[in-house]
Amino acid sequence: MNRYLIPLIVFLSLIVLFVVGLQYDPRRVPSPLIDKPAPAFVLPQLKNPQQSLASNDLKGDVVMLNVWASWCVACRQEHPLLMQLANSGKINIIGLNYKDTREDAMRWLEQYGDPYLVSAFDQQGRVGIDYGVYGVPETYIIDKNGIIRYKHIGPINADVLKSTILPLINNLNLDG
Repeated sequence: MNRYLIPLIVFLSLIVLFVVGLQYDPRRVPSPLIDKPAPAFVLPQLKNPQQSLASNDLKGDVVMLNVWASWCVACRQEHPLLMQLANSGKINIIGLNYKDTREDAMRWLEQYGDPYLVSAFDQQGRVGIDYGVYGVPETYIIDKNGIIRYKHIGPINADVLKSTILPLINNLNLDG
């Protein structure tokens, strides 16, 4: 009898853990980078490879760092919203082109529009790894001091923009 009791308890415990795990939203994975300085980097710019973009360039204004790629289907889904946001002037959007080719990325921006003030070219994905990118698109809100205040996994939609991102941007801009 005891011989079967221990495996049964282990099996039931695993079922409980599995059921509890199904209750969590995978897009709400907490980032260890929240409230910490954005990881340091220096990358070539996508459009001007002879010029660089560095993490220090993200300081001074509240910015949205959007990780994207031309091969990303979900990036295409959020792109019109990014174009509207860029045109509104509410925030500067910085792009981090992730594991892409320069030619494909440039062609994609020509076809769909360019909402980015500037895009860094992370061909090897090393900076993405430093930021803890799970997959594209991912979006970070970085305050004026270069501190990451928010991370969104997956495409941004109008509800998230209105209820979470824009209020955060407004608060960060008010904080001086």
